[in-house]
Amino acid sequence: MGTEKLLPNEDKQLEISTKYGDYYRYPVKTHVVMSGDSLTDVIDEYVKPYLIDGDMIFMSEKIVAISQGRAFDIDDIKPSRLANVLYKFVYKSPYGIGLGSPWTMELAIRDIGVPRILFAAMCSAVTKPFGVRGVFYKIVGDKGRAIDGPCDYALPPYNHYAKLAPKDPDDVAAKLERHCGHKVVIMDANDLGREVLGVSDKSISKDMCKEIFRDNPLGQTSEQTPIAIVRKI
Repeated sequence: MGTEKLLPNEDKQLEISTKYGDYYRYPVKTHVVMSGDSLTDVIDEYVKPYLIDGDMIFMSEKIVAISQGRAFDIDDIKPSRLANVLYKFVYKSPYGIGLGSPWTMELAIRDIGVPRILFAAMCSAVTKPFGVRGVFYKIVGDKGRAIDGPCDYALPPYNHYAKLAPKDPDDVAAKLERHCGHKVVIMDANDLGREVLGVSDKSISKDMCKEIFRDNPLGQTSEQTPIAIVRKI
């Protein structure tokens, strides 16, 4: 139904085989979503024309957070002394800054709280000499893992922004399903890993969602495809 216009991003495939079945993942191009934009309007304009019965909508957590006003110009973030110390000890992935900047660490401290951040830092310091990585992010959870900062490949103005995780992602997904009649999944996906932050229906298997997105078919730089229509073959 017009999906021949929805082409895979470079070096990505439309189809994927999983233990749950075979699926198409059609990336959908949108405008650059800004604070205050309506996600229901985004779905109506860009996604709805291609939907058929049984389709699911997979959406990047980034545009959800941005639409909620949870992305901030780094010039407006004043890192605390604690943030300036702790960020130096965070592993910096090639796929995103994560909490490895004073601005994102400051957002984490504000959103997650000093006690949990300090506990995560202490556990990370204890386990790192034994070659154990990722303890910090495991303790801070999805809210911490979804925080990200400015990077050269991000589209302006977000190459100069840091953002929090989306607020109430399950509620957002449920609202979008009520609007469009299709199950909605909010994903934090990159080439390093995938996390399911929100589902519109508790019956949706998060493991299935991770399998469908294991190669991250979305692209949010020049591709401008923060949404995918997922269709079982």
